[in-house]
Amino acid sequence: MKVVILAGGMGTRISEESHLRPKPMIEIGGHPILWHVMKIYSAQGFNDFIICCGYRGYMIKEYFANYYLHRSDITFDFSAENKMIVHNNVAEPWKVTVVDTGLHTQTGGRIKRVRKYLDESTFMMTYGDGVSDVDLNSLAAQHKNSNMIATLTAIQPTARFGILDMDDEKNCVVGFREKAKEDMNWVNAGFMVLEPEVFDYIDDDLTYFEREPLTRLSAAGKLGVYKHDGFWQCMDTQRDRNHLESKWKNDCAPWKIWEV
Repeated sequence: MKVVILAGGMGTRISEESHLRPKPMIEIGGHPILWHVMKIYSAQGFNDFIICCGYRGYMIKEYFANYYLHRSDITFDFSAENKMIVHNNVAEPWKVTVVDTGLHTQTGGRIKRVRKYLDESTFMMTYGDGVSDVDLNSLAAQHKNSNMIATLTAIQPTARFGILDMDDEKNCVVGFREKAKEDMNWVNAGFMVLEPEVFDYIDDDLTYFEREPLTRLSAAGKLGVYKHDGFWQCMDTQRDRNHLESKWKNDCAPWKIWEV
């Protein structure tokens, strides 16, 4: 099953980094977060990727064109034969198609623009800025056994702020507590499985996939949900990046489900 990754947005909420490179190329632990996302899929047997580029997409193309340079030790021998020797060659079992889907194209439009690479078959889709320990094979199995056109992964995000327990009559605080996941609403975490029929719900380049297409699918009873109770974190802001970087640095990154 092919995996479509949306990696074309401008990342304005993390402009400290994205004014230099596309958000999916911002690094966590010395590797682009896009690499982390791909490793999550690859560790579970999904190795055929279609990357939807836009803003500074040439940087993503150059990253994969020079993947060995980024991931290996290199000797440049200018003394005799002017040759390059690659040491510790890291070979990924990946097939990567990088597609320029337009600078101002929205998420739905980007998906529709790569239709010709998908062979009219079931495919996975996610965003190039979120990591998780989601069980992708379980997600795919649930989708296969359903009658849905699309199945999305839902999570309950961890709250950033605690809750005040208050006595309204006395106008005083009577206690503090952490907000539990059970107090939160479920939200779309990406990590979707889609049927080719989904293209019928996308109008043009200006279509936000998360708006009208998913709303129409929901109204038609064709939008499934896979509930994930484990780890998920998107990288919207510098604070999010720092949080992920800290987890990686301290060897407590739940999304690292691969060995090397």
